[in-house]
Amino acid sequence: MWKNAIVLVIANVIAGNAASAAVVDSNASGFSIEQQIHIATPPDKVYAALVQPQKWWDPRHTYSHDAANLSLDPKAGGCWCERLSDGGTVQHLVVVFADPGKMLRVRGALGPLQATGGDGAFTWTLKSDGQATDLTLAVQFGGYMKGGFTDLSGAVDQVLGDQNARLKSFVETGQPNSVH
Repeated sequence: MWKNAIVLVIANVIAGNAASAAVVDSNASGFSIEQQIHIATPPDKVYAALVQPQKWWDPRHTYSHDAANLSLDPKAGGCWCERLSDGGTVQHLVVVFADPGKMLRVRGALGPLQATGGDGAFTWTLKSDGQATDLTLAVQFGGYMKGGFTDLSGAVDQVLGDQNARLKSFVETGQPNSVH
């Protein structure tokens, strides 16, 4: 099943559904991604939205297909989790560093990457630009997956870029307009 999810992610990339950011490095054992986005809102408000993924995350990139089932406890050890309709749960990521208005770092593997022998660090850094925020997402992901990670880096970059665009839209307009 996870291979089907990976194929779906790659298909979205090929279809060109949204602008991609930057894969900094990619090889069989892992990849590094860095994305930057300017949001016309101060960092404290961006951070407050960032830690509420249920309000902006694309429901197509959840197991339950409903972003309202997501939650994030923004403190060290806190879970970025999802409730499933049958009473099950998914732990997507674990908070390892939370500095409100400045940085959020989580570790783990999102979606189909959970089925690999991989682990990643996802760091959102917020820098004030007057009454706006320069948001940077840096991802370091590595480990083992049959066939390697090289071909997945672009797809992961695309999906995360879409999520960051939805976050920006939510913060600036109150609506996480789909970028697709």
